[in-house]
Amino acid sequence: IMKIKIEHLLQNIKDFKAGTKIELTGTIYTARDQAHKRLVELLNSGKELPIQLKNACIYYCGPCPNAPDKIIGSCGPTTSSRMDVYTPKMLDNGVKILIGKGKRSKDVFDSIQKNKAIYLLATGGVGALIAEKVKSFKLIAFEDLGPEAIYEIKVEDFPLIVGIDCNGNSLFNL
Repeated sequence: IMKIKIEHLLQNIKDFKAGTKIELTGTIYTARDQAHKRLVELLNSGKELPIQLKNACIYYCGPCPNAPDKIIGSCGPTTSSRMDVYTPKMLDNGVKILIGKGKRSKDVFDSIQKNKAIYLLATGGVGALIAEKVKSFKLIAFEDLGPEAIYEIKVEDFPLIVGIDCNGNSLFNL
């Protein structure tokens, strides 16, 4: 298992092959389908976005409320295919790292290749354990969406597996 910072992953994205296990450290944004819908609407209307998409790392997650002694509640991945309708537009606008669970559509697979991005898999069902990897948590945008709002989280040694690499390799049958 490779321990890696997001900046290093971005600089060397072509070197990370499907199946590689990593522990990622850095800043990521949570966003599920409703947040994606709003971001794409803002992009389509030419309005300012609440986050910088260039080189962004998006985690498909809706964090649970935290207990008083915790930074964040359970924060496991949601099913990535729910974002597939929005993902090519997000990738075309600079997103480089996607984190979620499950298979992606052929359009998303093709867009990952075109944009030299990467899709990382988080393990479902272990949201409480993943929460222990979160070092900070703050609301960024769309507060009215509750857990589906966009949050900035800083993670340390977040366990992931490369599901689709930028060279056209995948752990899924597409």
